[in-house]
Amino acid sequence: MSERTATAVVLGGSLAGMLAARALAGTVGRVVVVERDTLPTGPAARRGLPQARHVHQLWSGGALALEDLLPGIIERLTGAGAHRQRVTTDMVMLSAQGWFRRWAQSHFMLLCTRDLLDATVRAQVLADERVELLDATEVLSLCGTDTAVTGVRIRRTDGTESTLTAGLVVDATGRASRMPRWLTEFGLPEPERREVDAGLVYASRLYRAPEEARDGFPVVNVQADPRTGRPGRGGVLLPVEDGQWLVTLHGTRGGEPASDTADFERYAREELRHPVVADLIGRAEPLGDVAFTRMTVNRRHYYERMPAWPENLVVLGDALAAFNPVYGHGMSVAAQGAVALRDVVVRRGWGSPGLARRAQRAVARPVAAAWDLAIGQDVFYPGATRTGPTLRERLAAAYVNRLLYTATGNGRVARKVTDVMSLERGAEVLLAPGMLLAAALGPLRPPLNEVPLTTEELKAAGLS
Repeated sequence: MSERTATAVVLGGSLAGMLAARALAGTVGRVVVVERDTLPTGPAARRGLPQARHVHQLWSGGALALEDLLPGIIERLTGAGAHRQRVTTDMVMLSAQGWFRRWAQSHFMLLCTRDLLDATVRAQVLADERVELLDATEVLSLCGTDTAVTGVRIRRTDGTESTLTAGLVVDATGRASRMPRWLTEFGLPEPERREVDAGLVYASRLYRAPEEARDGFPVVNVQADPRTGRPGRGGVLLPVEDGQWLVTLHGTRGGEPASDTADFERYAREELRHPVVADLIGRAEPLGDVAFTRMTVNRRHYYERMPAWPENLVVLGDALAAFNPVYGHGMSVAAQGAVALRDVVVRRGWGSPGLARRAQRAVARPVAAAWDLAIGQDVFYPGATRTGPTLRERLAAAYVNRLLYTATGNGRVARKVTDVMSLERGAEVLLAPGMLLAAALGPLRPPLNEVPLTTEELKAAGLS
């Protein structure tokens, strides 16, 4: 292969970009990652990722994809302090349909700060001598034509510009991706796009957990109810590394939390559907100020439906589909997309005709399940779309709500629901005849009327 065809260029050095680089490193001679920020060498904040200060989680579907790409990464993360939480055993969750029981483990989540996750992944990816990082470098444009991309034009911080030639360019630049504009500059049509914007606002704060609650404490999640026609308000407490709790409060348009520190606990106590999060943080030590973010719109570009697609170009991660972060699926979809990219390249062969089109369709598949889960809730909030939910979305939501209600008192149904929530199975498992019958019958056990924290957990948190 020539130097150009033997090189892949990945735009974006965040999680999706690093995983794409790892996915391609075994299939091509050289991978160059181009990142606008100067990336830290360890777990530290960076300017281009303000959302890192809010809750993040890897559902088991994403964690398994991560392990597939980077063998041993789960052990490295847990060794650095990440928590492997059992679903739903280690979860205390108030859904719109009521409290979920803490059934026997069906899946798991990996919980830690985004800074720790990114640093651990980045270190392992960049340890591969086939991967090269160009940070503090801006991507100016794509090079090529409407039929084939040949590289990218870049600019370093000293103002020098140059061209990186490549046999494949992967856009993993996130929500700020300029791909729609670049495609139209080639003379291609603007890609089909859909947005569902519930106006969600995130406010997050770190706490030092009470000493006895620093190991083995469950996730606590008070979800919003999108069915009321009123703004949704919710909050989640995640155990993260170093004996800390990361707490995020969120509200949709008209019910947003404030950005000031003084209002954080009041919102948790007075605005959420249950005060358990406020009770817990009232006995923990706050660490720092409140982080505040508004960029939470669900946005999906249907690049896989384009009538024509250039050779040597793939889009994945948030550049392809960005989700309301409250559902915690963005990182998992990025990991599964990177695996899909690798598998297509390995199966079809590097440089084969139509490879980019096939890869784009493949990376779009993991998006579909997470997209339906996100908009299936968000589309019902006031002002989320111009026309409101479609008939299909109303019917699907009615069925899912019935399943979730059934899952509060039926462990088998809860298992199937978490199959889908964890992104390990597709939504089709919820349409099996046994699931339809279970939904019709409803829960087998009565609803819970109290927070399902154990006596030991209440004592550890200082609540008894």
